[in-house]
Amino acid sequence: MKFTDGFWLMREGVHASYATEVRDLRPEADRFTAYASVKRVENRGDTLNSALLTVECHAPAEGVIGVRVTHHAGRAHRGPDFTLDAPEPGAGTVRLDGPLVELASGPLRLYLDRSAPWTLEFRDAGGRTLTEAGRKGTAFVTTPDGAHHMAVQLALGVGEQIYGLGERFTPFVKNGQSVDIWQADGGTSSEQAYKNVPFYLSSRGYGVFVNHPGRVSFEVGSEAVGQVQFSVEDQTVEYFVVAGPTPKDVLARYTALTGRPALPPPWSFGLWLTTSFTTPYDEATVTSFVDGMAERDIPLSVFHFDCFWMREYQWSDFRWDPGTFPDPEGMLARLKARGLHVGLWINPYIAQKSPLFEEARERGHLLLRPCGDVWQWDLWQPGMALVDFTSAEARAWYQDRLRPLLAQGVDCFKTDFGERVPTDVVWHDGSDPERMHNYYAQLYNRTVFDLLEKERGTGEAVLFARSATAGGQRFPVHWGGDCWASFEAMAESLRGGLSLSLSGFGFWSHDIGGFEGTPEPEVFTRWLAFGLLSSHSRLHGSDSYRVPWEFGEEAVRVARRFTRLKHRLMPYLYGAAVEAHRTGVPVMRPMLLEFPDDPACRTLDRQYMLGPDLLVAPVMTAGGEVEVYLPAGDWTHLLTGETVTGPGWRRETHALDSLPLYVRPGAVLPLGADASRPDGDWADGLTLLVAPGGAAGTTTTVTVPEHAGATAAVYEVTRTPEGPKATATGTERPYTVRVLGPDAGSAARVLGPDAG
Repeated sequence: MKFTDGFWLMREGVHASYATEVRDLRPEADRFTAYASVKRVENRGDTLNSALLTVECHAPAEGVIGVRVTHHAGRAHRGPDFTLDAPEPGAGTVRLDGPLVELASGPLRLYLDRSAPWTLEFRDAGGRTLTEAGRKGTAFVTTPDGAHHMAVQLALGVGEQIYGLGERFTPFVKNGQSVDIWQADGGTSSEQAYKNVPFYLSSRGYGVFVNHPGRVSFEVGSEAVGQVQFSVEDQTVEYFVVAGPTPKDVLARYTALTGRPALPPPWSFGLWLTTSFTTPYDEATVTSFVDGMAERDIPLSVFHFDCFWMREYQWSDFRWDPGTFPDPEGMLARLKARGLHVGLWINPYIAQKSPLFEEARERGHLLLRPCGDVWQWDLWQPGMALVDFTSAEARAWYQDRLRPLLAQGVDCFKTDFGERVPTDVVWHDGSDPERMHNYYAQLYNRTVFDLLEKERGTGEAVLFARSATAGGQRFPVHWGGDCWASFEAMAESLRGGLSLSLSGFGFWSHDIGGFEGTPEPEVFTRWLAFGLLSSHSRLHGSDSYRVPWEFGEEAVRVARRFTRLKHRLMPYLYGAAVEAHRTGVPVMRPMLLEFPDDPACRTLDRQYMLGPDLLVAPVMTAGGEVEVYLPAGDWTHLLTGETVTGPGWRRETHALDSLPLYVRPGAVLPLGADASRPDGDWADGLTLLVAPGGAAGTTTTVTVPEHAGATAAVYEVTRTPEGPKATATGTERPYTVRVLGPDAGSAARVLGPDAG
């Protein structure tokens, strides 16, 4: 929200009061509280008829410093609140040096000089200033409508770039943008977002998390051009500065605070196929799709039933449409017998025609208006109401509606919607409607995920969720929402996914081929390679099917090639998934995450790293031309074996069955032997692809993760100093392999054109 009229003036009727000087300081061993006047105090009379801001500074975890600014403390607090990790005792240390107070936490320092004009300065352990809340950095603002806002400005350095703020489809670098953290169902072609996260990451090696679940308004160099401003309509604002020094360090600390992603099951990384949204289908249609994939040798892992598995006008009643699916148990058993997992579409709304509407209303499980009526409207479903997930009884009731579906053989749920949540309502637990608008998605997804964990076991729970906010990364997987069937929408989808990955989310997917409309065959085919080189991969459309043969034989061939390639990459990809689960570093990584010291990587939004060692640049143009940037070193194309030396830009032209897919210099890439499924025994027949570029004498440890039915395997690859040499029996390779874990028949060979 903008408050000023240029640099000098305020907008009409707007009044801002800024922290000006320290009037009192109360230090403790691990925290301090400062009281700041909002004007210069020259005499005792200046202390009257004026405001005093309470500024509490603390360290909830190593490398994290929180600042809580309060104007009037008497306002009743109504939730919800983000669930944060319990504070670490002793994470901060306060030191006084004359007028200077320092709060230190790991590599992060906060300084406040009581003898100078108000400034909160954040530095790294080497003394470098990361950012500061200076002359106008700590304030409250009143507007003509009587609203009261708490506002913070944190300085931007020269050349500093800002990322994140959730899954945003606008430009990847957020400088110059106004961003409201407010859930909306706006598609991928707008400034609105399904997944709004009040966290941003800076290219200077720190992050900022605003601990407010409601609307947070960000001006990223878009009002005061040298500042990131954020404001909330409240009497209090709390923010955390999160230390680096690397972007990975920032994400690790941020997700330790807000929650790490659960580890999805290996089968979920395979190809998902849906019925599509409004297309007609029954069991015969489903069977024809599954048969068609098998006949064309395209491995399929999950079949998903979208909305019309239920009867029209009755979403959600969680009952199969008997006219279309007269034998759901038998159908599911037949699909399971073919090795498929099954997903179902659900949402948190109950249509008036649903038999569950009256049951939920009588039990008090539906959201109410202030007058006591059930909140209803006709947008999406006639007379629909919302389940009030703030009620434990309503959550249990909702889970009880899903449990019979799990007993039938359903494995997972697509938790769609959850964004259009009204604010003129009364929640069961008394939550503030403005704060609950964004947070509703958290309760919805957690309710379903908790049920899956309980019924299927830890490590087997997975969602396909659309809406989320901070902490929502704990309930994967999330997909990018409604995009058009075009190259432009393909690019904006990737921007959204990369922004989400820098907001703490480890797993992300999108609708291959686009959701709205029917893609041209080239759009669909190019999107296949992108989708199958993403964390999770789903074929889904709105009013047309997304089976590959609808788009020609070339699309079939590409779907087969990249699905099988993804399966062979599973030892590597699941290793990246385990890293996301343990550290918060995402599977799909913007280039700056792996190469923070390369300035050219800081703006790249049409390519990414898939895990630490694979560079992917989807082709998003007709004809196959693509620009790709390679950082320093010898990069090897996984599909052709060609080696290219960076740093530098390349303009390449790729056939439909190819794209820039480069292996990082010196990497050792584990490839499984079984291309037919994502959850086989990866160590059985494992191949270690050793890329050029590693220094002689270096040793790389490769861990093949364990999963149900397969044990972990560990290998060491050492590059010999003398390099390759000819012998009577051939050429000795310039490396040796040592098996540290179970010997599963691994073989090391040079990366070549048959790697795919």
